[in-house]
Amino acid sequence: MRDFSMTPAGVTAGACNKPDICDDEFMSVPATTQLHETIARCRKAGLRRTWALEALLTHLIAAKRPMTFGELAEMKTLKDRCDKATVFRLLVRLEKHGILRRLGLHDRSAYYTMNFPGEHSDYLICTECGAIEKLDIACPVEKLEARISEQSGFKKLYH
Repeated sequence: MRDFSMTPAGVTAGACNKPDICDDEFMSVPATTQLHETIARCRKAGLRRTWALEALLTHLIAAKRPMTFGELAEMKTLKDRCDKATVFRLLVRLEKHGILRRLGLHDRSAYYTMNFPGEHSDYLICTECGAIEKLDIACPVEKLEARISEQSGFKKLYH
């Protein structure tokens, strides 16, 4: 049973309808542009452009929702060519440099999503089954975070 009531059209409350994870067979032109821009951000942060980095970013950009480490490590293109430790180290580095955003839950797996400059997304995450839904509203906390950051000196505030 879900702990939240907001559901997309066609999904009944109480049922978890997990959407397809991604469709990276065909990346649209905007997704390809996002990939090239993200790789440039990685290079600027000092990360090497490797096959594993590019494959991981391709999956995350094409993803229709945030993904767990386990989901990413088990994707066929990654699983066939690199081990779980490599995927984990990449996730840690990408989060450290602000390329990815980690959506952490205390008693569940963490989820990872792309962190594009100038974009901000918030999600509802069911605490029982882990279903995720993106909130399509303006974030009321974002302006407050900016003010708190300016006044306190803290950077990368998280809510």
